[in-house]
Amino acid sequence: MADNSGITSTTGRTSLADSSIFDSKVMETSKENLCIGPTSFVEEEMPQIETRVILVQEAGKQEELIKALKEIKVPFVKMESLEEFESLDTPEFENVFIVMDFEDPVLNELYKTDCRVIGPPVVLSCAQKREPLPFSSRPLYCTSMMNLVLCFTGFKKKEELVRLVTLVHHMGGIIRKDFNSKVTHLVANCTQGEKFRIAVSLGTPIMKPEWIYKAWERRNELDFCASVDDFRNEFKVPPFQDCILSFLGFSDEEKTNMEEMTEMQGGNYLPVGDERCTHLIVEENTVKELPFEPSKKLYVVKQEWFWGSIQMDARAGETMYLYEKANTPELKKSVSLLSLSTPNSNRKRRRLKETLAQLSRETDLSPFPPQTPKSCTKSSKNSTPVPSKQSARWQVAKELYQTESNYVNILATIIQLFQVPLEEEGQRGGPILAPEEIKTIFGSIPDIFDVHTKIKDDLEDLIVNWDESKSIGDIFLKYSKDLVKTYPPFVNFFEMSKETIIKCEKQKPRFHAFLKINQAKPECGRQSLVELLIRPVQRLPSVALLLNDLKKHTAEENPDKSTLEKAIGSLKEVMTHINEDKRKTEAQKQIFDVVYEVDGCPANLLSSHRSLIQRVETISLGEHPCDRGEQVTLFLFNDCLEIARKRHKVIGTFRSPPGHTRPPASLKHIHLMPLSQIKKVLDIRETEDCHNAFALLVRPPTEQANVLLSFQMTSEELPKENWLKMLCRHVANTICKADAENLIYIADPESFEVNTKDMDSTLSRASRAIKKTSKKVTRAFSFSKTPKRALRRALMTSQSSGEGRSPSSNDKHVMSRLSSTSSLAGIPSPSLVSLPSFFERRSHTLSRSTTHLI
Repeated sequence: MADNSGITSTTGRTSLADSSIFDSKVMETSKENLCIGPTSFVEEEMPQIETRVILVQEAGKQEELIKALKEIKVPFVKMESLEEFESLDTPEFENVFIVMDFEDPVLNELYKTDCRVIGPPVVLSCAQKREPLPFSSRPLYCTSMMNLVLCFTGFKKKEELVRLVTLVHHMGGIIRKDFNSKVTHLVANCTQGEKFRIAVSLGTPIMKPEWIYKAWERRNELDFCASVDDFRNEFKVPPFQDCILSFLGFSDEEKTNMEEMTEMQGGNYLPVGDERCTHLIVEENTVKELPFEPSKKLYVVKQEWFWGSIQMDARAGETMYLYEKANTPELKKSVSLLSLSTPNSNRKRRRLKETLAQLSRETDLSPFPPQTPKSCTKSSKNSTPVPSKQSARWQVAKELYQTESNYVNILATIIQLFQVPLEEEGQRGGPILAPEEIKTIFGSIPDIFDVHTKIKDDLEDLIVNWDESKSIGDIFLKYSKDLVKTYPPFVNFFEMSKETIIKCEKQKPRFHAFLKINQAKPECGRQSLVELLIRPVQRLPSVALLLNDLKKHTAEENPDKSTLEKAIGSLKEVMTHINEDKRKTEAQKQIFDVVYEVDGCPANLLSSHRSLIQRVETISLGEHPCDRGEQVTLFLFNDCLEIARKRHKVIGTFRSPPGHTRPPASLKHIHLMPLSQIKKVLDIRETEDCHNAFALLVRPPTEQANVLLSFQMTSEELPKENWLKMLCRHVANTICKADAENLIYIADPESFEVNTKDMDSTLSRASRAIKKTSKKVTRAFSFSKTPKRALRRALMTSQSSGEGRSPSSNDKHVMSRLSSTSSLAGIPSPSLVSLPSFFERRSHTLSRSTTHLI
């Protein structure tokens, strides 16, 4: 397609539309289209000319403009018509005209006479930033494209190009005819041409024309910038725009995936052989020969072109990825082993051959080959010759070195093939992953690589200079502390790393393409990134087994025997440390899950010394901690009890961060109770009217009497007896009491008015619904939203302040209002009970100052 980006005006600047991007005046000032403030190269003898703003027509009626001009201290006058222009054109002032609408014909008239014209957003922005008015040789409506350098390609219609150029100038942008390194954006109407290829190679964003039109629609937004990523990415030219693809030699699953990716990246697909196709993507490892003779217009490319285009977020050049037929005898012989009829079976056989070949030799396919001494495979003049009859100990030591060398190569492949490119600055199309995602995926892999590189070097030196008395155990003892530092952070968060890879691969097409390209390279041995990253998890147990085997083949009198035992013990300590850290990590994760699940959960629940013991689903049987019949979840921690009820209506109050899909909280926080406040645990006897019930007798610091919290367990997995024993044990640990059994008392349900009868009946559910509705109605029609506790406190204050004087009529009226409002507080609650005598005799009292939750 012709690249008609340059349009030269021959009629001069007779109108705004004719202001071509390459006229003589533009060429003089195009190097710096805009400069802030007055010019600095004015000769000293020239008189100073003051800048004056002229508000044209409707602009003079805008109070906001007038206020902004006063703030930046610029004099202004109003002009109703062009006839007034001559009287205002005086040499004492440099006039700057403000026009409300740049489509108005008055703009062309002013521009013909070389007048400076700006739009209202420029003035308002300058007032906001406390800056002087900018200088521009062209009409400047806003600054949303300030400092952007644009180049155009693929436009055949002159009118469309002139319109786009004019809008860019109105928004403060700069236009260049030829593409160079200073161009910040290429506006393309096609995906061909020299400019397009250069932009792809330089990583310059390639934009659709709609980007300019949409930016112009937002010209009145003061803080808007057309180059911000969120806005710009909506209008980037997708990699497969104007492309129709077909796929040959792929499995059904792979083909379906690639067709979906094609549509996501702006392209279309058709069956193989359709004449409308522009590209044929070939699986070069499977296809023996093309089923038809391709036309000259059809690009026949390898799948690397497909995934490379997605990774770069731009259409890659086809010449580097062209599929070549197997014409040479050597290629024909290798290709003849493949068959289109059974690609899967042949692929499995080929993969098996490669795996066997890899196992039978050193890993020499890696781009970072190990510096393996030749003495490991054959004798060398510079090394100790291998004895004709190799000992079993030497054989195990050699295997240990070979596996260590292969392991170091795998770590190097992970770093150089995956981590380094992802962390590289200036990636085409922007960063593929965020820095925190890269950190989550790779973790401490570089540190593990450094440690094992040292271990491999020491083993290499030992194998080269082999002697039966050489100590292998000392090598691992030497680096045991480093292993403790590097392995737990990676192993404990491996599942999170795996989940991050899977999530990013689904949500980010460029990362998916990046993995496809790199995982297909021979260095990876056809293994995925997840499969490579699991190697550190498996390495230490493997080393421990080899050291055990080495110990078996070590003589008792050999000093390395005891050293190997210590080395094996140190590895076990590392693995134990990993397991312990993993247990702590999982415990902390459980607490975070509770915080996310419970709306309004106190922040002080998060503590390094706290762990979740048990979760129990119950139903409230009293008026505390919530209404009877409410579904209540109890979270037992080692030192406190979190009480939460099921939310009546789940509403996502806050939006999740991008990329996170955590559901809204399903529970509502009621109370976080220290276990020290639990004085007794009541095991309610089983009767016909009471089943699976228990109660807690607590003494909150703010209450003068004991409060009874009664529940019915609904979870069948945990027996009530086990739950109560578990609860009492942790209460006893909190209050430093040895006899946890004395905290449990068996009680009759009638003594405490506890029953579970008809909890699930229709009548009971209807009653609870009516009660909730009545509360909502009461709150809706209440003239005072003051809580009951605050009302009671106000009532007590007013009574105390009124002692010693007779209340006035007005005071009596207020007190009557308060008493009527808080009348519910005066009704004795069944949950506020007096202890029976045998409770009072054996009650355990504590100092409240020592029982608060820290």
